[in-house]
Amino acid sequence: MKISAVIITFNEENNIADALESVAWADEILVVDSESTDSTREICEKAGATLLVRKWVGFSAQKQYAAEQAENDWIFSLDADERVSHELRTEVLGLKTRTNKADGYKIPRLSIYMGREIRHGGWYPDWQLRFFDRRKARWKDVSIHESVVTAEGAKTARLRGEIIHYTVESAEHHHRMIGERYAPLAARQMFDNGQRTSPLRIVFAGWSAFIRTYFIKAGFLDGTPGFVIANFAGHHAFLKHLLLWEMQSARKPTE
Repeated sequence: MKISAVIITFNEENNIADALESVAWADEILVVDSESTDSTREICEKAGATLLVRKWVGFSAQKQYAAEQAENDWIFSLDADERVSHELRTEVLGLKTRTNKADGYKIPRLSIYMGREIRHGGWYPDWQLRFFDRRKARWKDVSIHESVVTAEGAKTARLRGEIIHYTVESAEHHHRMIGERYAPLAARQMFDNGQRTSPLRIVFAGWSAFIRTYFIKAGFLDGTPGFVIANFAGHHAFLKHLLLWEMQSARKPTE
């Protein structure tokens, strides 16, 4: 078994060096860059990674393209703001000598937010299928919350070592990501799937998300970061329903 570690990037000069170092054990490191304007590509080349430049086509499509361009069938997919823990590295390398391997492996992802490990509020273990045989799995074609899906009959298993996820740089960054990426993409995905909202749902979506994150899923156990996360969860829920309402309202005159 030979393993290709694949990473997609765009202006990740502050993250990519550590991400590359955490997968230095792989037989190949492949980076697909979306025309970065900072020093991301230079850092990748200096680290010895294979670098491909491709115009941005969306998260799922870009990650699928990266998997297809790799030299090896076994793919370990990592984001630039993630790191492979020492325990996970040991587990993955140990699979090389096993004969009864699964076709894909789900890995727990531990997020670091405001300098703290987040283990509640629905953020952990956040299972991610990131190590897989590309002949039996592929990235699902969705606009947001991209994930790997396996072929019918494929076997999956779970690993215990964690992917460490350095989520956002600041509260301002988190707010901007919701407004510019997550809420618009979520609203578009909902609209395309035939989902619709209402003024009442817009009013209560945010409150519901906050209560679910902070109380039901015990986000309060993560202290101040848990409270901040719950508030942003509420903001995201409110905004995506508001944007969805705008989309469906814009269609009404022509329907």
